[in-house]
Amino acid sequence: MSKKVLAIYYTQSGQLGEIIDNFTAPLIDAGASVEKVNVNLKNNYPFPWTADGFFSVMPDCQLDIPAELEPFTFKETRYDLVILGYQAWFLSPSIPFNSLMNHPALKTIIGNTPVITVTGARNMWLNAFVRVKKLIKAADAQLVGNIALVDTHPNPISFVTIFHWMLHGKKDRYLNIFPPPGVSDTDIKRTKYFGDSVLPHLLNNTWTGLQDELDLQKAVVLNYNLMIIESVAGKIFKVWAIFISKRQNKSAWLKVFKYYLLIAFFVGAPIVLTLDALFFRFFTPKRIRAKKQHFLSLT
Repeated sequence: MSKKVLAIYYTQSGQLGEIIDNFTAPLIDAGASVEKVNVNLKNNYPFPWTADGFFSVMPDCQLDIPAELEPFTFKETRYDLVILGYQAWFLSPSIPFNSLMNHPALKTIIGNTPVITVTGARNMWLNAFVRVKKLIKAADAQLVGNIALVDTHPNPISFVTIFHWMLHGKKDRYLNIFPPPGVSDTDIKRTKYFGDSVLPHLLNNTWTGLQDELDLQKAVVLNYNLMIIESVAGKIFKVWAIFISKRQNKSAWLKVFKYYLLIAFFVGAPIVLTLDALFFRFFTPKRIRAKKQHFLSLT
C-alpha cells in the first residue's frame, strides 16, 4: 500500500504520543507510510509545571497568541491523511497546537487534505474542538474524523489528579488513594480499534460515514453536565483573559484567577448544574440538541 499519513502533535508527558502510536498501528501494519512529527516550542514549557507557570499561559491560550516553534520538516509534500494531535489548555487549543496551526509549513501540507483530530484531555475539550475546527477550515483542510479520549473518573477526582501529575510529573496514584491521572492505559490501547475503522476509508479515499463508525466505538462521548459547565466557563475565561492581558501586574491577577477557578469549580459549577436541571434540561430539548450539534459536528 502506498498511502502516506502524517501524524503531527505536541506532548509534554508522552501521553498523546502513546495515543498516536496505538491509533496508527493498524495503518502501519497494513503497509501505510506513517510519518510522526512531535513538534516543540523554541522556548518550551517545563514539565512538570509550577502552579504559577501553568496559570501564566491562560491569557495567551484564550486569546490565540502563538509562540515560535522549533524548526521541523516533512518528508513528503502531500499526504493522503493528516492526523492532528492536540491538548486543551484552559478550554482552548494549547499554545503549541495553535502555533502549529498558524505555521505556514503545516498550512501548505494540510490544504485540501483529509484530517482527523485526536485529543487526550482531562475531560473538558468541547470549546477547544470548536476552535480547532475553525483553524482547520481556515487552512482549507477537510475534517473527516474526531477522537476525544478523556479521564473518565468523576470531575472532582480528575481535577485533583491532573494537578498532581502536572506539578510532580508522575502519572501515579496520588497518596495511594486516588486513581492514576489522565487517559487510562486501557483506553489508550483501545485506540487501535479506531485505527482499524480508519483503514478502509484510507484505502478507498472515501471518508463518508467514518465519524458515525467512530461514534459507535465511543471514540467521542459527550458528557452533558460537562458540556453545560464548559458553555458557561468558556465565556468567563475569555473575559478573564482579556482583562488580565491589559493589566500591568499580570502575575497578581493570575493568582486571583487561580483562586477564582477553585471557587468556581467547587461552588459555581454545582450552582450552574442545579439551575440547568431546574430550568433548562427537561424543558428546552431543541436548544440542547443544537448545543450538542455545535460541539460535536465536524463542520
